Amino acid sequence: MESNNDSVIDVIVTNVVATFRSRCHLNLRTIALEGINVVYRPDAGKVTMKLRKPKITASIWSSGKITCVGATSEEEAKVGARRIARTLQKLGFEVRFSAFKVVNVLAVCHMPFGVHLNKFANKNRPIVSYEPEIHPAAMYRIANLKATIQVHSTGCLTVTGPNVQNVATAVEQVYPLLLDCQKPK
Repeated sequence: MESNNDSVIDVIVTNVVATFRSRCHLNLRTIALEGINVVYRPDAGKVTMKLRKPKITASIWSSGKITCVGATSEEEAKVGARRIARTLQKLGFEVRFSAFKVVNVLAVCHMPFGVHLNKFANKNRPIVSYEPEIHPAAMYRIANLKATIQVHSTGCLTVTGPNVQNVATAVEQVYPLLLDCQKPK
């Protein structure tokens, strides 16, 4: 994203959460005994499996639902999910990769300036909530994008949304509002 003073603002995706279904029942004990990089948590009713490349951690439930966290792009999340499915196939399960969906994206972004949070919250009152006694950041929620941006006084933004495109659009949408409330770093 380009800002008015020709400095580039990078939106860095730090975590992509995705889910998929195996369309078969999974025996967690078998996965724990025969799988590698696996932790069995019977109290939670799941197995945690880690991959090194792409660096992903998968939570596997006996129902066949699998959640993958740790990817840094939607493509990486899909590759990691497919590798998890393939690993389960090699353990003898009749896994069919289906219903893949990216459910959450977490990104960070640094503005080239600081932000007056009180001024930002007062100007954008219905959309922004700022309670400095509870949390040091102002929360800016964009309902139509289903995105939430935490704005810190240093100009650091933490953005969550349902996909990478919505996260980037949310940053573009909040930038002019932050520019109005800027302070030197």
